[in-house]
Amino acid sequence: MIDPAKAGKVQLSPADRKRRKRFLSATLFTCIALVMIGSSMHVVQLGSNRMTDMRNMAGYDLKEEASHIRAAGEDIALHESNEHGKTHVAGYTVAEANALLGAEKWRDLDTTVVIPAGPFVAGSDLERADVQDKPQHSVTLPAYRIDKYLVTNAQFARFVAATGHRPPLHWKSGKIPEGELLHPVTMVNWHDAAAYAKWAGKRLPYEMEWEKAARGTDGRRWPWGNGMDPTRLNTYYNVGAATKVDTYPRGASPYGVLDMAGNVNQWMEDDFVPYEGSDAPAELFQGKVAQTLSAQDRAMKMSDQVVVNKLYKVLRGGSWKGDPFSTASYHRHYSMPNYASDFYGFRCAADVGEQHK
Repeated sequence: MIDPAKAGKVQLSPADRKRRKRFLSATLFTCIALVMIGSSMHVVQLGSNRMTDMRNMAGYDLKEEASHIRAAGEDIALHESNEHGKTHVAGYTVAEANALLGAEKWRDLDTTVVIPAGPFVAGSDLERADVQDKPQHSVTLPAYRIDKYLVTNAQFARFVAATGHRPPLHWKSGKIPEGELLHPVTMVNWHDAAAYAKWAGKRLPYEMEWEKAARGTDGRRWPWGNGMDPTRLNTYYNVGAATKVDTYPRGASPYGVLDMAGNVNQWMEDDFVPYEGSDAPAELFQGKVAQTLSAQDRAMKMSDQVVVNKLYKVLRGGSWKGDPFSTASYHRHYSMPNYASDFYGFRCAADVGEQHK
């Protein structure tokens, strides 16, 4: 008699059972491996898509990519070569520079806004604010003027023509890149910005002046309010390059000052020092420069940050390249005063009643 409980079942020898267990284990392992490979391929594809997105947002022809990949400090070395007169250019005559724009446009670009005297809320106590931005505190300022717009290439061209000052590094033959008359001037270091301001009968803004002009008196995070709105500014590669200084009227500050968030970082008059009551480490404010310490480092375009007996200068506003949250009106960026970049620019300020060109 056949045991009904065993009817239809194949009886396996111990050796067969062992082989079947190995087969099942191998099958399970293969399935797991396929899942992992599939997941990895998905991640790789996502990464590829992201790289494609970034390439599509690049502000230059990617066939020229090699010329745009630079090590830390390489822009500085190129700029210093230009600064020391090793790059000779023709540039504009005074008449040619003045003819770049019409009289009405020149008057508009030269507009300054009066910021009234009184207190305002500076800095931030937000948990995620950078340590150099803390603590929040009250500052009282006298009335002053600040430029409505960032200083443009066209305005800087007049300065270069009138004074013989070197043009920015990327101006081929000393001429503004095509279509960029109304873009903010970039590749200017702090000394360039200060020289222009003096020529214009103004000065660079003090950072507290800049912050009040950007955020008003109510402690808001951005010129328009407390919520990040990417339609009101040029940041984080949403355009891929600097934009004309009148592109974002909806991003204006409470006083009507434009580009106080995004587009380009703006040089301040001030040294980068901690606020009173700050918990920021002292080493954060100690100047450091990039130095190449060996032939191997030079070959690999690598450098180390070396402490120097100099202070950074403050930059404000964030840029078209940066994290959108670095465009908050209280955020303090910084750089050595001789550094220049394609996302460093400036505007000017003046005391009320002071005459300027």
